[in-house]
Amino acid sequence: MKNALHLFLPLSLLSFAGCTSPSVFDAPKPVNVDDLPRTAQVMVPPPALPEHDQVAQGGPQVVQVRLEIQEKKIKISPHANIWALTFNGTVPAPLIVAHQGDYVEVNLVNPATNSLTHNIDFHAATGAMGGGDLTEVAPGQEATIRFRVLKPGVFVYHCAPGGVMTPIHIASGMNGAIMVLPRNGLTDENGNPLKYDRAYYVAEQDYYLRKDEEGKFKDYETPAAGFADMIPVMRSLTPSHLVFNGVEGALQNEHAMLANVGEKVLFITASCNIDARFHIIGGHADLVWEGGSFNDRPVTDRETWFVPGGSAVAALYQFRLPGTYAFVDHNLIKADVFDAKGQVKVSGEWDNRLMQQLAAPHASK
Repeated sequence: MKNALHLFLPLSLLSFAGCTSPSVFDAPKPVNVDDLPRTAQVMVPPPALPEHDQVAQGGPQVVQVRLEIQEKKIKISPHANIWALTFNGTVPAPLIVAHQGDYVEVNLVNPATNSLTHNIDFHAATGAMGGGDLTEVAPGQEATIRFRVLKPGVFVYHCAPGGVMTPIHIASGMNGAIMVLPRNGLTDENGNPLKYDRAYYVAEQDYYLRKDEEGKFKDYETPAAGFADMIPVMRSLTPSHLVFNGVEGALQNEHAMLANVGEKVLFITASCNIDARFHIIGGHADLVWEGGSFNDRPVTDRETWFVPGGSAVAALYQFRLPGTYAFVDHNLIKADVFDAKGQVKVSGEWDNRLMQQLAAPHASK
């Protein structure tokens, strides 16, 4: 039975375990973390990803990340503001990139100018409530944790202070994602090496704002002042706002994602609370790593891919024609009644073999 298991394990897991007949439950080889090389990863605002190697250069390393908590009022639509609770000032928080077997060392800083206690729960981590038990920081405090990323894939992280404060903090924008690449890089559905030309991180964010007697969204002087009003809206399970990347229009027009014809674009898509259904109008997902797992063979040729609430999923598409593609949640109520949509603007030469207008709109005979 052990030999049969060996036959079906991905190469990334075999090389990671460091033995000839591993179990999926084998622990990684022990290492002296103090002897490992260290890389300070510079966080960048979504939808961009930090600089990274698609194939690991050498053995495990320590990826150092600094996340500063910022409580800031942002305008999420023309008529609504929210006290966003953020890591590094963005909704969603920045994407972190590491390779399977690396250590991620996170310095979480809560400046004294903030008003609330926060922490961080990594779905990619093992133990201690994903690090949440070890990172509870009051204003003026900081904490540092280090965890080994054992499983390759894409995962969310979020603030989890406990009780109703956890969904309140998440629904106030305090969530992000981490991508853990296989050490040898991604592979396609046939196990062949695969590289992407660009990558973008898109997260669906749900907000729960209450209106006043005049039908206007309420505004508050402090983050905590609005929490009591958020709870009855949350109980309805009906968001007041649904957007991509924090605010209406965050990925549209001059903020659209960019690509060129022929490029393979990796999309890391996430939703921390509610289920999402991502779709490229006029395109597809050539590959989807369902459940976000890079250990599993990607499925092919999906028109829409599903992201369960509390998870991230990676999808790749090679753009074949130029133009502006709508990138939407295909619950189109969320896309068009709310604003859960973005755009990908693709440059290049048109190919009539794929699409051709044979007659422009005209009066019918």
